[in-house]
Amino acid sequence: MENRRLAVLFPGIGYHCDKPLLYYAAKLAGAAGYEVLRINYAGFPEKVRGDGEKLRQCVEIAWEQACAALSQVKWAAYGDILFIGKSIGTLVASRYALEKGLTARHVLLTPLTETFRFVTGTALAFHGTADPWADTAEIVAAAGEKGVPIHLTEGANHSLETGDILRDVRILTETVNRLHAFIQAE
Repeated sequence: MENRRLAVLFPGIGYHCDKPLLYYAAKLAGAAGYEVLRINYAGFPEKVRGDGEKLRQCVEIAWEQACAALSQVKWAAYGDILFIGKSIGTLVASRYALEKGLTARHVLLTPLTETFRFVTGTALAFHGTADPWADTAEIVAAAGEKGVPIHLTEGANHSLETGDILRDVRILTETVNRLHAFIQAE
């Protein structure tokens, strides 16, 4: 195993790697010496929220595309693997690490409750209490069962935003500071 470091970004359904949380997470990882690999998805059905079957379809589409994108990665070449996921990306990342037997640290940005079925190892989670995609009580309980520290943002949605631009910038700054500390704590 080498001293190389790899950070993989697993986006959400409509939250791509160029959106603020993932954009700055990638910048932090790059600045900390990680090679950064961004996964992209295509072909999701429309109007997914509230439709369990469509959500399952999205998870499988994301799973298949992530597996294809990561199929050539030589995991043994990396001494430090960091998976940064957003929404369904947290589920895909944690499942991938578990099924492939990888030791990876996880950043869980607005995870789905199901994500915690797969989480192993060191992780850090972020959740907005007004997130319509995940119930706060369920997320807190699932994180607690796995021993995953979780940062709750009161009144924030699935993008950790509230609609108040200045507050949203402060939330982003706080989140990026916590990500920085987590990434540096290797």
